[in-house]
Amino acid sequence: MDRLFRILASVLLASAAWASAQTADFTIGQNGKPVGTASFNIARASEGYISTSTVRVSMQGLEYALSKTENLSPSSQLIHVQLSAIVNSSAVHVTAKPDSAQILINISANGHSSTTRLDGHNFAVFLPDFDPGALQTLLTLAAANNNRDLWAIVPKQAGSIAPIQLATYADEQGTFDGKPITAHHLIATIAGAPTDIFSGPDNQLLQAELPQQGFALVRKGFVLTPPAKPQAPPTQ
Repeated sequence: MDRLFRILASVLLASAAWASAQTADFTIGQNGKPVGTASFNIARASEGYISTSTVRVSMQGLEYALSKTENLSPSSQLIHVQLSAIVNSSAVHVTAKPDSAQILINISANGHSSTTRLDGHNFAVFLPDFDPGALQTLLTLAAANNNRDLWAIVPKQAGSIAPIQLATYADEQGTFDGKPITAHHLIATIAGAPTDIFSGPDNQLLQAELPQQGFALVRKGFVLTPPAKPQAPPTQ
């Protein structure tokens, strides 16, 4: 029996490590039309993980480029993050890190700088727009904490933090590189705005329907099959 427990524990740890350390590329679309690309890389480091993300969106009314590097603990909790972005020719720089019982966030944009102290939370995710690496971290923290006590650090204006409510829906189906795959379906609601998130059997991010009008992140090689019947009621 002890041997069985050790085997199960090793399988779970391997699955968690796979979900935490990975690389993926995404297409950003609006109403089915490609408007950009995004990618992330989460790699092991001496003190946990280093997560990097890049995003590029080019469309009428929005030119957006983002580069983010964050240090995460072995349990994928935030240690430090640095973000640089260009939004319609305006430069934005953001840093954030836990500081005692708070989260210290510095934002510089349009020639103005601000420093804000937010309430600290152990399971807080730094969540810029269109960032697949942040959504992967959210999935990892959610799996480790039973979808509870999750928070979003939103790097807009002076910075804010909001609870994330996760609801689980019935699984859907799709293909990944032409092979059938089960897609777990979550809806994350942040400040009243829902994000549909689809993940694979190893908790890897496959697709996200973003709260911005008509936008979606789709992992390259993944195709979601529309459900044949109405979705099951959510469980909180």
